[in-house]
Amino acid sequence: MHRLSLIFLAAAMSAASLSGACRSDRLFDDLVFLTDPCQDGRATGSPGAQSVAFYLLREFRSLGYRTTVQCFESAGLAGRNVVAVTPGWYRDYIVVGAYYDGLGYIGDSFYAGADSNASGVAALLAIARGLVSSCEGSTGLIFVAFDGHNSGLEGSRRFLERFSEEYRFRMMVNLDIVGSSEVPVHGSREEYLIALGGLPFMLSMDRANRDTGLDLCFDYYGSEQFTDLFYRRIGDQSWFVAAGIPSVMFTSGITMDTNKVTDTLDRLDLDMLSKRITFIMRWLDSMI
Repeated sequence: MHRLSLIFLAAAMSAASLSGACRSDRLFDDLVFLTDPCQDGRATGSPGAQSVAFYLLREFRSLGYRTTVQCFESAGLAGRNVVAVTPGWYRDYIVVGAYYDGLGYIGDSFYAGADSNASGVAALLAIARGLVSSCEGSTGLIFVAFDGHNSGLEGSRRFLERFSEEYRFRMMVNLDIVGSSEVPVHGSREEYLIALGGLPFMLSMDRANRDTGLDLCFDYYGSEQFTDLFYRRIGDQSWFVAAGIPSVMFTSGITMDTNKVTDTLDRLDLDMLSKRITFIMRWLDSMI
């Protein structure tokens, strides 16, 4: 049997044996697709990354969003940001983003990137589906799946450069590794979520969190140094922060599987991912 077929079969069997299956079949289906070896680990410039870009474009378009693909060069490769905008025109917009590119194949090793960052992309799609008809006020939504994260955050930089002149950005929300519960924040429960940059929004987050009951943390493992590193330097929200745009990075934190071949679908906590998505969606709904 072909190597890709064997890998895919193993991944499917692992996924089928997950305990506590995700409450949303659609969420699970998105994760299976994004981590399928046929997508080449979503490496920038690969046929698999192009396949994922078309998948995202089709999903956003089917929901009625105005869509576009922003093409750019990233480390000599073709990068593609997939952008979906609430129909109509609004006074300002909240950008909700997640990077979809991964490490792909390095030699014979396949990096599925289930948590980093298929989890964020699946959350992005789930939120786009849940909020498709929510923008009745003066604030619209822009969903963007960034490419080029692993090439110096090139996709988010290019997006900001191009679209900041066309739209007034009220806030940026970044979904960056949100599917694990392996490394709870020090002193927190397993049902946690880190919200870097979220302190100014603590009251609205607390209201949105009443039913989900997550342990919300506003720093990275209690470390000022790591908080600053992840918020201002290595997350896609960092360009927005530097531009003076209020930004929040939601993450469950890096684990021992991050950027390793062990970052596979069976390592995700799908029930917890679903709960985090519910909270983020409720909070965003309250902000628009």
